[in-house]
Amino acid sequence: MDEIKDQIMDEITEKILSLFREISSVPRCSGHEEKMAIWLKEWALSRGFSVKSDSVNNIVIQIPPSEGYEKMPAVVIQGHMDMVCEKTPSASHDFSKDAIIPVVHGQWLKAQDTTLGADNGIGIAIALAIAEDTNICHPPLELLFTVDEETGLTGANALMPGFITGKLLLNLDSEEEGVFIIGCAGGLSTTISMSLEYSEPLDDALRLRLVVDGLCGGHSGINIHERRANANKILAAALKALLDATDIYIVDIEGGSAHNAIARYAEATIILSEDSLKTSYSLISEFEDRMRSDYAEFEPSLSISLQKSRKQSKSQSKTMAINNECACRAVGLLNALPHGVLSMSSQIPGHVQTSANLATVKIERGKLLIVSSQRSSLESELMQTTDKITSVALEYAATFSNHSAYPPWQPDMSSKLLQRCKDIYKSVFEEEAKSEFIHAGLECAVIGWKYADMDMMSFGPTIKDPHSPDERLYIPSVRKVWDFLVPLLASFRE
Repeated sequence: MDEIKDQIMDEITEKILSLFREISSVPRCSGHEEKMAIWLKEWALSRGFSVKSDSVNNIVIQIPPSEGYEKMPAVVIQGHMDMVCEKTPSASHDFSKDAIIPVVHGQWLKAQDTTLGADNGIGIAIALAIAEDTNICHPPLELLFTVDEETGLTGANALMPGFITGKLLLNLDSEEEGVFIIGCAGGLSTTISMSLEYSEPLDDALRLRLVVDGLCGGHSGINIHERRANANKILAAALKALLDATDIYIVDIEGGSAHNAIARYAEATIILSEDSLKTSYSLISEFEDRMRSDYAEFEPSLSISLQKSRKQSKSQSKTMAINNECACRAVGLLNALPHGVLSMSSQIPGHVQTSANLATVKIERGKLLIVSSQRSSLESELMQTTDKITSVALEYAATFSNHSAYPPWQPDMSSKLLQRCKDIYKSVFEEEAKSEFIHAGLECAVIGWKYADMDMMSFGPTIKDPHSPDERLYIPSVRKVWDFLVPLLASFRE
């Protein structure tokens, strides 16, 4: 291990990863970036850089130009402070206070049983490393770090005129080195609420947990075309099978953890009679076999199980459960809601145009709450898909609200920044970089809408399986991003 580490950890890479380790020690789940903002301010002030924040805690750190670059326009280097906080069901990690400890596995950096936070902590680390290195030639830099990107681009949407001045923006939030992202899908989330009515199950009832586990999960934009299973959809199908075949009561349903992650775990608490126990176990065993067969190539660790608890006492058996009519309606709604790829682009072969993600499900204060997140490169199709989802909600006597909307970022093939980036990448690596439109949300879409005439590009090191505990960073790609970014910044003297 140490020999492999020595081969990939050159001085620059180690410097960047050292900064990333510091960032990883600071709690920064989406919506809770306060400590990260304080850390960034202290980092900036301790080095003599000017720093300012806005009403939502977006941060701009101003880096003076190198000698000879004083008259050049500012370049914005941008990333987001927050991370998706996902962990395995058995992990004891507390994201509100525990540091994430990145660990080297061969040529990859991972965390133990949690998301790594390289999305987008490694982008911040690269930007800070650039600012710290006095040997790098660059124009004035504005390091823009936004809050709450992962749950709805909140920070980008709150940006006000004049907060940044640069007209060239380098977003460091992409996840495949050697690929320039020049456009992205737009998005919209829908929260569905269904009021539930309750009744008391039988006195001799048994309580069990129906658990869907072991799925890959992943990013609901980047991985949506890979036919990864959604734990919420599988749980809903399993509950329908039980409701159709035997008498059960549903007490609770919970699955998924973030609007932009494919649900990798879900469970329901159910109550049933002793007479129904054998039938239920047999049915779920057969259902698991069928799902494992259907997803054999994509979900090798898929597990669907009924986990029996000790027999309930008489007082415990009186637990309130959802009445049969509501339970059937709730399960019907979950099964009717779409998930996955809904259409492919006719203009870009192999590119997803529109998708939906049945992201999270929970019962809270007598209501079933569902979050669906939709994406599309066409704004009209995004709205059509959302209309279909809300129509399904109304059909099942549920209410809805739409939120967290952001527009598509349409590619500009005549971009001077794109041509500059392509030329420099080829001169450094003697190979062509790819240019792609991604089926995921990027802050460039909102920033470009907020600041007219902004020329933008997104790139970054290689990250696999973001938004899941399998997230990992390909360490050699960090140095490649550096080797491209340094001459790119130097080129703006021209």
